[in-house]
Amino acid sequence: MNYIDHPTINRKPEVIKRLGISRSTFHTRLNEQLLPPPISLGDRAVGFLQHEIDAVITAMAAGQSKTEIKALVAELVKRRKSSANALLSQLAA
Repeated sequence: MNYIDHPTINRKPEVIKRLGISRSTFHTRLNEQLLPPPISLGDRAVGFLQHEIDAVITAMAAGQSKTEIKALVAELVKRRKSSANALLSQLAA
């Protein structure tokens, strides 16, 4: 079993602290799709999948461009959706 099977969810303040950026920069990067979007945890709560944030931090450390990071984020979201669909199909079977 790996971390994708049992993902860790981080709340916004923890993600901002890990990235070492301001709240406004955090929201700018979300809007520019340079960070993966949050997942809903309830009516008024959201969180971020730690492995997705880790992937973005790794890309930043590797010196990837904004275009490359945006493509990475798009791929992470695509994988998130396909993983969720696969799990739901298994549960329905």
